[in-house]
Amino acid sequence: MEPDLFTAAAEDRQEKDPSSSPLAVRMRPRTLDEVVGQRHLLKPGSPLRRLVGEGAGGPAGASSVILWGPPGIGKTTLAYVVSKATNKRFVELSAITAGVKEVRAVIDGARRAAGGFGKETVLFLDEIHRFSKAQQDSLLPAVENRWVTLIAATTENPYFSVISPLLSRSLLLTLEPLTDDDLRGLLARALTEERGLAGAVTLPEDAEAHLLRIAGGDARRALTALEAAAGAAMAKDEPEITLATLEETVARAAVTYDRDGDQHYDVASALIKSIRGSDVDAALHYLARMIEAGEDPRFIARRLMISASEDIGLADPTALPTAVAAAQAVAMIGFPEAALTLGHATIALALAPKSNAATLAVQAAQADVRAGLAGPVPAHLRDGHYKGAAKLGHAQGYVYPHDVPGGIAAQQYAPDAVQGRRYYQPTRYGAEARYADVVEKVRERLRGDGTGTSQQPS
Repeated sequence: MEPDLFTAAAEDRQEKDPSSSPLAVRMRPRTLDEVVGQRHLLKPGSPLRRLVGEGAGGPAGASSVILWGPPGIGKTTLAYVVSKATNKRFVELSAITAGVKEVRAVIDGARRAAGGFGKETVLFLDEIHRFSKAQQDSLLPAVENRWVTLIAATTENPYFSVISPLLSRSLLLTLEPLTDDDLRGLLARALTEERGLAGAVTLPEDAEAHLLRIAGGDARRALTALEAAAGAAMAKDEPEITLATLEETVARAAVTYDRDGDQHYDVASALIKSIRGSDVDAALHYLARMIEAGEDPRFIARRLMISASEDIGLADPTALPTAVAAAQAVAMIGFPEAALTLGHATIALALAPKSNAATLAVQAAQADVRAGLAGPVPAHLRDGHYKGAAKLGHAQGYVYPHDVPGGIAAQQYAPDAVQGRRYYQPTRYGAEARYADVVEKVRERLRGDGTGTSQQPS
């Protein structure tokens, strides 16, 4: 069966018996005004409004649209609404399972429908980034000749994953993650509207908060969990979805965790202190609590980057790059996959050798500066790249280290006020042992006296 015929049959079944469809399908918006979130795309006169023929100027000129954003925020929904608003056939394909053959079948069907019935087609292609360059090339004739209105969805940056000829012919719309308030409004509608649960059950505040954490910004996940919990509550003749019923239905216990209160900071503190103490299992426990409670993964990633410098430092120079890479990955993929990345980084940091020598060094140097121990920069270190610098004695007598055997020139670098201060006191832990072996030899070469004596910061 051709994809467009399958889609049409599915829509007919839904219209004849809407109750047979999942709640997420029944609550699918019918107009742009019912779309959850994405306010930046829905304001009057926006390209999306003009695409469906609303506002001055009529339909937007692009015959192709690319929707970019994380999963579960309404990319399929927007494509469906556009097809309904413009009275076009809606055909859905996934780049995971479809290939050039399926795409051509849809295009051929669209040309027949347009020629025989005057009915235009919206082709929604999900996960277009999974198509190869050749597969994406096969879409160009249909887009160029407007045989279909292509709406493609991707969770990856389209500037890297979509070919430039297709991108240049497309209207690129960036979708933002749904907020808790967005999902709260959607749940309220699903509970009360006739096409939803029609007031059969209510959702108390504690159960709603747990449901929002489970959803993690994914509207489809929120409605699926709500439907399952509502069915369980009605089977027990309960007028409301209790927290206990919701926990049983979704098989996830509610975590006591206030993202804006004490728990937020207490659990984050416990995570960092467990990493500092090298207890990898405790660290993973607190990480899991934060993840299950719906904590912002970017907040967790930031704490790990701080831990890498504050508590590990040069004992393992790979710790900070690992934490930074984790933060970058989290920003790109989001939950649920980001949990694996955060776990990877947490384990690496917890098991790394620890040193706060770099932290203490920076703090000691800052303390001296705050205490007024600064003073002028030595004349031979000052900038000499301007007319008149030589007359002032600037840069005179500076010894270029690369001209000296060993690359270390014995000359004064620090201001007189802190000359001889030793801020960095390396440990013998992990890779920092190498720095401990080197630093005293370097300091002796810099002084040029071989005495090894210097002043400790007070």
